[in-house]
Amino acid sequence: MCTQELIEKLDKLVNQQEGCCELDVSVEILSLTRDVISRAAFGSNFGEGRFMPTKVNKRMRQIYGEVRGLLQGITEKREKSIQMENDEKDDLLSLLSKSNMKELQKKQDSNAGMTIEDVIEECKLFYFAGQETTANLLTWSMITLSMHQNWQERAREEVLKFFGKNKPTSDDLNHLKIVNMILLEVLRLYPPTSLIKRTTKKTKLGDFYLPT
Repeated sequence: MCTQELIEKLDKLVNQQEGCCELDVSVEILSLTRDVISRAAFGSNFGEGRFMPTKVNKRMRQIYGEVRGLLQGITEKREKSIQMENDEKDDLLSLLSKSNMKELQKKQDSNAGMTIEDVIEECKLFYFAGQETTANLLTWSMITLSMHQNWQERAREEVLKFFGKNKPTSDDLNHLKIVNMILLEVLRLYPPTSLIKRTTKKTKLGDFYLPT
């Protein structure tokens, strides 16, 4: 659903520019990953998660209060829905809440399970840790494929061969060998997180001495 919305948006932009346009894909991909993660975490009917503020437009203290308040509202709403046996979702929030309630009922101890603060922290970690790294990988994948259109064609043919017009499942993705190779190569060339492999000054780490 999220990907389809992005495709429709890109098609509209291209059609408006007579079949060709210049686009900053990083902005669109970041929006896509936020959408996917929030739907996976909070469910498609809990769209509030798609509009959580980021440090780009708010100070960190303001963000913390807004994010916590937002997630607390979503979490409490979901717990009430589960208690009323009116929840059929299998997203992260439902799994955490249901597992927590079962643990509390089993041990009959209010300290045995997760507190609402614990649930909120798990959701924050899932949301914020996943969006940047995933968005960077997908952005560089699109850029790399635009530079190597022979591999773009091979990836497209593989997807059409296995899926056609059918909706793929997570298990089906294991069949996409070429797509997986491309993603791994992009990760090698453009890792989402940077790592300094050389010391900038003489360093002593325990019993080890690292020269510059």
